[in-house]
Amino acid sequence: MPPGCELLVSVTSAGQIADNGPTPYFVLIDRALRDEGTSYHYSPPSTFADAPNPGLLAQVECALSERRGIVVHRGASWTTDAPYRETEIAIETARANGVLAVEMEAAALYAFATVSHQSVICFAHVTNSMAQTEGDFEKGEADGVTATLAVIVATAQTFLKDRP
Repeated sequence: MPPGCELLVSVTSAGQIADNGPTPYFVLIDRALRDEGTSYHYSPPSTFADAPNPGLLAQVECALSERRGIVVHRGASWTTDAPYRETEIAIETARANGVLAVEMEAAALYAFATVSHQSVICFAHVTNSMAQTEGDFEKGEADGVTATLAVIVATAQTFLKDRP
């Protein structure tokens, strides 16, 4: 991370794996199923890359639960760097592993953060069910910018709350 960066907040567009209600909503990613190549450059093979700071995740989850109009679920994502891998069998396997959403970078970011002792929090902005329904990629008001900024601000405020 660049010098002086104390927290990296990633918000990525994502597809719905588990039915948590109508989209759009956010997933506060606590672990990411590793089905891409980048995370393996940072850490040895494992099924998941875990968020490096579970205590901070819990604080952020609590802060976001107090925000009206923003739906946030905490759970696992599936990181894959190739949408053509999103087959029915792969989706069912992800569901069986407790995955809520599919995205493209959380595993790499969490693997990097763990080995470099950096603070990284990843969100999946679940905006679609992978082109299964009409209007599938609707992101909400202002294409989701308003909600996304609210999530980022709440996360940063939580991170900075106990700092001098």
